[in-house]
Amino acid sequence: MQISASSKLLSKAKGFTLIELLVVIGILAVLLAIVLIAINPARQFAQANNTQRSSDVNSILNAVHQYMADHNGTPPGSITATATEISDGTDLIDLCDDLVPQYIAALPVDPSSGADPVDDCSEAYSTGYEISQSATDARITVSAPEATDTVITVTR
Repeated sequence: MQISASSKLLSKAKGFTLIELLVVIGILAVLLAIVLIAINPARQFAQANNTQRSSDVNSILNAVHQYMADHNGTPPGSITATATEISDGTDLIDLCDDLVPQYIAALPVDPSSGADPVDDCSEAYSTGYEISQSATDARITVSAPEATDTVITVTR
């Protein structure tokens, strides 16, 4: 029995060569890398956290101003000209009793800490946000020092 030339070609053409498979895998790896760089999950999470920080800073400042409106312009706590963390520790500014729950439902906490907002002032807390009052014009500034690649401060 003689095998024809056309049947030899057909039997050789079955399947892929190793080179073809490696080229396809290489192309897929390059495409995956491009997609990951374009999406950049770490940058997306950082931007989401910065958006939350910006919202939190505005909420704290609004609560402080509502407190001041009800107390003839007197700010809560012992806010100084030096930016100091809003926390219940010593040499820090404790705003919880003054603001929660009348002016804000719960004190926001920096999203990088993973802690829940502070709604119980009897427990230890640390917001991760700072507050100060200008010595010249008595304006209040709230800032988020943990912000990534940007400065988040609001002054009123």
